[in-house]
Parts: sequence; structure tokens; C-alpha cells
Amino acid sequence: MTQSNYRIEKDSMGEREIPHDVYYGIQTLRATENFPISGIKPLPTYIDACLLIKKATAIANGELKCISQDISNAIVQAANEILGGQLRDQFVVDVYQAGAGTSHHMNVNEVLANRALEILGEEKGNYKIVSPNDHVNYGQSTNDVIPTAIRVGALLALEHSLYPALDDAIAAMRAKAEEFQDIVKSGRTHMQDAVPVRLGESFRAWEQILIAHKNRIATAEQDLYLLGLGGSATGTGLNTHPQYRYRVAELLADFIGKPLESAPHLMAAMQSMSPMVSVSSSLRNLAQDLVKISHDLRLMDSGPQTGFKEIQLPAVQPGSSIMPGKYNPVMAEMTSQVCFQVMGYDTAIAFAAQAGQLELNVMMPLIAYNLIHSIEILGNTIGALTKRCLTGITARRDRCYHYAESTLALVTALNPHIGYLNAAAVAKESLETGKSIREVVLAQGLMDETQLAEVLDLEKMSQI
Repeated sequence: MTQSNYRIEKDSMGEREIPHDVYYGIQTLRATENFPISGIKPLPTYIDACLLIKKATAIANGELKCISQDISNAIVQAANEILGGQLRDQFVVDVYQAGAGTSHHMNVNEVLANRALEILGEEKGNYKIVSPNDHVNYGQSTNDVIPTAIRVGALLALEHSLYPALDDAIAAMRAKAEEFQDIVKSGRTHMQDAVPVRLGESFRAWEQILIAHKNRIATAEQDLYLLGLGGSATGTGLNTHPQYRYRVAELLADFIGKPLESAPHLMAAMQSMSPMVSVSSSLRNLAQDLVKISHDLRLMDSGPQTGFKEIQLPAVQPGSSIMPGKYNPVMAEMTSQVCFQVMGYDTAIAFAAQAGQLELNVMMPLIAYNLIHSIEILGNTIGALTKRCLTGITARRDRCYHYAESTLALVTALNPHIGYLNAAAVAKESLETGKSIREVVLAQGLMDETQLAEVLDLEKMSQI
């Protein structure tokens, strides 16, 4: 490369050569050198959140005459272009980086400044005209921008990924509940025989569980609405216009369609990560029940000859490299793995949230990545599970009825008629001899055939 392929940029530590074709600058370059950790770059949703913040701050600072209208317009245009898909490869700082997220924040500031310079007909790197710090970042600090970006990013991810996926899964569970409502199967508690239930009610229970989780997450989401943006470095609002904090909250609320507002105490909103912990905890709670549901699906589909095989999950790919004709419950297996990851992310978020000191939590980059990624992989997982598993489940009616008729727990219905001890003796004899509960009761003369048929009516016994 010749010298013409570089531009020279300067910061407080000195000068560096920057490849002329890139839009990031010297601070981003230093960060890429300092943090070659994971190869994981910032999530697109997190980038979007930062860009929306920069767009809102540029508009507000332009309106309040804190920066010139020409510069404000150029920053807004640059932000809109990148939100539209341009220059997305310019956000290059590893997710494990300098505390508080300063490296990523300056990456955003530099890219916007250099694109704004081009829009104004200037050369990249001419920061006397548009500065990453003095213009793009006017009245801001990493310390109030990044906590706001986590909030906005999480809200975007919930709205675009998780909620639609949950709605589809809930609808799929509801449809299967109606389809399977007349099918009776054996219940099981402690992994042992229990009284009969309706297969449809199993799916109805899962539907209600998912509805409750969506409501819990939506409640936790409200903690994200209060923004510390405008607090600047420590929450005092240094170097900001008095109306700035309110205007940027108003603009961001309009951008994402959520009732955002400036927090009553900016310092509190900047220091505490509790809103993110609250949302993460609700995600962990959902993940725990999704693991249970995915495991239940695998058990109910187990077999085909040596398991329950009460239902048939769709076969979406061959299941073995050596056993021909084998199909595994891969969508349910994938679901559990993702849920375990979400649980791990939640633990990391909890540790990071308590690790702040005084006016700042420097662990925010970890919280940002883990929270937004949790939301999005849960949404993607639930969506895939619904499309490629839930909607295609079929029932094995004969197998379900066989288990319902065979369960020793049918004796529970006999308790009021022959007593607990007699019922226990019937169950024991049935197990030892292989005779059905009905055969043993009739043979012992404990009930007549008409009365027994009425008491052991599987349809009535399983009715909720």
C-alpha cells in the first residue's frame, strides 16, 4: 500500500495511519488492536439502537442550536443511510472491549462523523468540520449513551423477534389443543402412572404457560422506558442544554413506538442495571419452561418401538450417521441448548450488574450483548420450533388410549367405592398378574360391571 491509501488521524495519544477507505477512525483502530478476543462483532440490533440515539441527539442539538443545522442534517442523513443497510461492515470492535462500551461508542461516532463529512463534501478525517466528539457526541457520554442503547436495543429485539415468535407458538399450541381435545392418554407424575388426562389439555397447559411468560416479559419491559440519556458523564447533565434530555427521549419514543421518557433522576438511571436484570430474569424464566416443554415433547415422541410414542414430531432430517431410518427430535433438542445458553447469559448479566462502582457500571458491553442476544436467539428458536415442529405434530390415538386404559392409577377412581386399601390391592394384583384393573375388580366381586364402567369412564375421568 502506498501512502495515498492512508489518511493520518490524531488523538490524545498521538497519530496513526488509517486506511483511507474505512469510515472508522483512530480510536476504533486502537480498540481493534487491543481487543482481538472473540471475533464477535456488535449485534445489528445494538448498532441500530446506537444509531437511533445518535439520530435523536443530532436532531435535538440542531433544534437547540448546540450544533449547526448543516452538521445536524448531515449526521441524521448518515444515520439514516446506515440504518438502511449501508456501511454496516464498519462496526468492528469486539464485544469484549473497554469498560462501559467506550470503544464501540467511539466506533459509532467516528463512522457517523466521516460519512457526514462526505455528505458535506469534505474528506474523511477532517474532524475540524465534523468531529466524532464535538459534534456527533455533543452533550453525550458513553456513560449515558450505552445504558440507553441497551434499553432501546432490548426493546427493538423484543418487538421484532421475541413477541411475534411467542404469538405464533401460542397460536400453534392452541390449535393443537383443539385438535387433540378428544384424545385420552395416561397422565404421569414422578415419571410413574397417573390418572388419565386429555392430550389436548397438555397443549392447552403449554399455551397458558407461554401466555403468562409473555405477560411477565411485557411487564419487565416497562423498566426499560426510563432513560438516563442527558446525564452526560456522571448524571449531572454537564454540557447539555436544559431541554435536551426531554427532547431526545421524545424523539426516541417516536422512533421505536414505545413510551420512553427521561428518568426523574438521571444518575440513578445511569448507574443501576436493574431494568436489564429484570428483563433478563424474565427471559431465564421463559427459557426454563421451554426446556421443560421441549423435554416433554421428546418423551412423548420417544420410540418408535421402545418409548411412549404418543405423538409424532415432524421428521426434518435424518437422525443418525450409522443407523438407517432413524429420526430424532432435533428441533426440541436445539431448543433446550439455546435455553441453557440464555440461562448462562442471565447469570453473567447478574454478575456484571452488581459489578458497578460509584457513578458507573463498566461491565455494560457484556450486558448489552448478552441481553439482546438472549432475546433474539429465543425469538429465533421459538419461531423455528413452531414452524418446523409444533405445527406438524400428529397424535398416535391408539397408543394414547392404550396407555390410558393400562395405567394402574385408574384405581384412584375406585377409592370412594371400594376404599384405598382395596384399591391398592387391586393395583398390586394387576401389576403382578398382568390382568387389567377392570378384570381384577370384577373377578374379586368388588363392583358390578355397570357400576365399574361408569366409574372407569375415561372420557369423564379426564374432563377438566
